[in-house]
Amino acid sequence: MEMGEEIERAKKRCEYVINTINNLPSSSSPITATLLKLASSELSFLSSLATDPPLSVNIGHVESVLFILRHPSINAVSRVCKPINSVHVDLVCTLGKAPVWIIVSDRNPTYITWSENKGLKSRIDTVLSAAKSTTALKPYSLILFFANGLPLAVYDKLKDQFGAKDFDFGFDSGFDFDWEEETLEEGEWVNVVRRRSFKEAVSVEIKLIEGRDSLPFREHFEAEVAELSEKKDAFSSVLSSMRLQGEDFLVNFDTTALVALVSGIANGCVERLLEMSESVLEEKFKGNTVFVIAQARSEVESSVLVRMGDVLSGKRGIVCESVVSEFKELVSMYGGPNEKLRAEQLLKRLMVVNDNPSERVMGLPTTRKLAMKNKIAFGTGDRWGAPTLTANMGFVRAVAQSGMSLSTVEHSPRALTGD
Repeated sequence: MEMGEEIERAKKRCEYVINTINNLPSSSSPITATLLKLASSELSFLSSLATDPPLSVNIGHVESVLFILRHPSINAVSRVCKPINSVHVDLVCTLGKAPVWIIVSDRNPTYITWSENKGLKSRIDTVLSAAKSTTALKPYSLILFFANGLPLAVYDKLKDQFGAKDFDFGFDSGFDFDWEEETLEEGEWVNVVRRRSFKEAVSVEIKLIEGRDSLPFREHFEAEVAELSEKKDAFSSVLSSMRLQGEDFLVNFDTTALVALVSGIANGCVERLLEMSESVLEEKFKGNTVFVIAQARSEVESSVLVRMGDVLSGKRGIVCESVVSEFKELVSMYGGPNEKLRAEQLLKRLMVVNDNPSERVMGLPTTRKLAMKNKIAFGTGDRWGAPTLTANMGFVRAVAQSGMSLSTVEHSPRALTGD
């Protein structure tokens, strides 16, 4: 292939990656912004090249990271292609239920060496040392993804010296990268679809914490069967869609999630609130009037119960004792009779577990944004391997900024109204 053709092909790959990133659901997040910056920088570099110098293409590494990032079991991504604990890690995320670090290599297998000084062994030693030196950020495993394969000799040493085991991401061909380029065939320019396949990729896993038991310390109170109202309103539909047994598909509730579910705003009071005069609103909600009206308008645009129904259908809800205590206190102080009834019905559908946060969440520093009560609530969910349903995005952002991957599901906030 001519050098000019190679540069043009690499540019096409960059453009495809940039387009793919821009079409991701989280295209405006800091995580995708990092990948977008890398791909755009590579495109700018290639565009500035003459056809003379030898070409070293880096877009393959971004392709490989993006390939993994699109996997449906990857969530709670807190770092992409950035240092953590002074070592470069390509992905810090949760895979399934377990927090992991992922290292990606797009190198030609011929040039992957096993050297004590600058080779693969040296890098793995450095990354493992950094991973083991922290409680809060320690992953359950390190996953190595070799996009173009791995020499057998190096593969055997990974197994012998680090106890690495084969890891199957379970990708299908739908995750391959396709892009179009023009090529001259029989004197005519035609569009040809090129494909970057990962069929030769090799993945291995090095465990740092053996056998994550997602359900330790099984001291809990079984959910009761709540007597739901006969009319099939949205609230009753959400509760009836949830499991009452089983410990495989769990969702953890924090206080904001419990309040939102029973709130009058989410349960038919929006029209009445929006029709109230400003003086009545001020008397009823005092300094919180602006927030309540903003939530009511948000509810008109997007029902929080619809969102929660999608998240909770087929799942079993868990909640820790301290969250239950705080929720009951809030409802007793600010809830109206209907909200109190819904709160009673909701708690009967949930499995109440003892406060038992994971060591890694408790290892985070306690600050104004990382309050102890939230560390206990989210940490207990983490101990059970359950994502936490929450509107507390200040806590979620503070955790992500620390570099920790913590599985959460966001919902819009809704306040108690006295309904």
